[in-house]
Amino acid sequence: MLSLDGLVATIRRCAGDSDVAALDGDILDVSYQDLGYDSVAVLEIFAELGSEHGIAISDEEVFETMTPRQTLDLVNSRTVSA
Repeated sequence: MLSLDGLVATIRRCAGDSDVAALDGDILDVSYQDLGYDSVAVLEIFAELGSEHGIAISDEEVFETMTPRQTLDLVNSRTVSA
């Protein structure tokens, strides 16, 4: 099961956080764009999450998933049903 801390660790590992908003505090409902991540960074994050959790996530699903909360819901629903 993916936690917010685990997601933040993956984001930092894949996309870095030197030039973007802080990834602490209440970020669950903040869009990736507002956090400073472009579409390429988001694709990298989801590719890593898919690999880490053994799930397939389509590009369409990536671009429909706009916030960390939605990401947690998507990944955790796939790992529970997998």
